[in-house]
Amino acid sequence: MSLSDVLPEVAAVNDEWDEKLRAAIDHKTKPLGALGQLETLALQIGRLQGTLRPSLVAPQILVFASDHGIAREGVSAYPQDVTWQMVYNFLGGGAAINVFSRQHGIAVRIIDVGVNHDFRNEPGLIQEKVGPGTASMLQGTAMSEDECITALQAGRRQAQAVLNLGANVIGMGEMGIGNTSSAALIMSRILDLPLEECVGRGTGVDDEQYQRKLSILKQVADLHSDARTPMEVLTAMGGFEIAAMVGAMVESAAHGVLVLVDGFIASAAYLIASQLRPEIKHYAVFCHCSEEMGHRLMLSRLQAQPLLQIGMRLGEGSGCAVAYPLLQSAVIMLTDMASFSEAGVSEKAE
Repeated sequence: MSLSDVLPEVAAVNDEWDEKLRAAIDHKTKPLGALGQLETLALQIGRLQGTLRPSLVAPQILVFASDHGIAREGVSAYPQDVTWQMVYNFLGGGAAINVFSRQHGIAVRIIDVGVNHDFRNEPGLIQEKVGPGTASMLQGTAMSEDECITALQAGRRQAQAVLNLGANVIGMGEMGIGNTSSAALIMSRILDLPLEECVGRGTGVDDEQYQRKLSILKQVADLHSDARTPMEVLTAMGGFEIAAMVGAMVESAAHGVLVLVDGFIASAAYLIASQLRPEIKHYAVFCHCSEEMGHRLMLSRLQAQPLLQIGMRLGEGSGCAVAYPLLQSAVIMLTDMASFSEAGVSEKAE
């Protein structure tokens, strides 16, 4: 199966509205550029929707959960069981992503793409299980090519499901003990950076555990030194939830909707997606800069401007939920804020 059969094309964004949008934003009752990134965000949303009166409809956050074989090698401060335990927490509504999403009226979907646990028919859990977690990438590839394709397609299906509900803004979240290791390896290989600049403390490993983690990941990188293309890297060193996010991001962008990118793990998925479909950059909003080692550098290499920098490093899509009110502010600025002429306020003298 070719890549074009797995992932849809992402269209270039039409810039025909740019001049009208910039004029509308510049003539609001404020100095030029005084609302900073809100102005950039308003322009982006208006451009995507092709209107001076954009709206945010049925916002959704997709949380993909999966286990990683590398977790059994001691790269995390938490046992692998935390993945399935946190899924139950999500389903019970008690996690950060639940409370922040409720606060802002965002729907959350919890999707099992590879948790090493039998949930049976747990109410509210969407079953897309590719397998009981990836294999240990210290022993071989994390997944087979077929498994990678299956995970990509699972992500596409879940994006399609919320698109069918009318969503025009979709956030990406994840849960999976060990997935900062995958993200760091992906970042290192795709951006050609030393692992020391990419590997962080994840769930909070101490100094000794960090050195062990770094040593193990160097062994993984050496083992998979031939993996160079985005799909090869994803298959060799990724996770089912990361692959699913890639599929969901590309599917969302292909339908012209906003893609909210959370922290380090989601950005690693975006890094793969952007290599495969470069036009996705026009649809992405980077919600925050994570405290996880490497995220700031990754965002810099992506030339991305995150909306928030408040020391978060949780994952789950939590940054998407916390940043969502800024999107609302950007939209309402464009649609409801008066212009100088409407308000009878004098503009800056030429």
